Amino acid sequence: MKRLYRNRVLFVLAAGLLLSWPAAAQLQQYTAKNIPPPARKAARVQITEGPALELFRNNEAIIRWTSNNPGGTDEHFGFVKYGTDPHNLNLTAKGHIRLNQNHPYTVFRVRLEDVKPGTTYYYTVDSMEATGELDGVKSNVYHFTARE
Repeated sequence: MKRLYRNRVLFVLAAGLLLSWPAAAQLQQYTAKNIPPPARKAARVQITEGPALELFRNNEAIIRWTSNNPGGTDEHFGFVKYGTDPHNLNLTAKGHIRLNQNHPYTVFRVRLEDVKPGTTYYYTVDSMEATGELDGVKSNVYHFTARE
């Protein structure tokens, strides 16, 4: 790193970029010792808010819910099974999230595509680790009618 002062401001030349000191101070390489191990899995994952339709626009719907932090792998997914028949939820969608081990709760948001206006959709939600293992949240069956 090369240091350079201009108008009493410290700049650092790092990796071909000229950065002011606060930005350069944040530039650290991650090593294995910087990455914490996966959090311990929660004994029981429960939905604490929702699920509910957050938004419907341009034939896309967003389902949102909050649960206690499920733990396990940091890479997680919200998982929604949905369809137009409450007894046949034949469509699936998932949304990526990175768990924050320091937060006691997690907010999941999953986008459903090709949702038709005026149609009623039924759905359940769950969450899963990057390994594909479900957290066991599985909700009741909820519904919404897509309206612009």
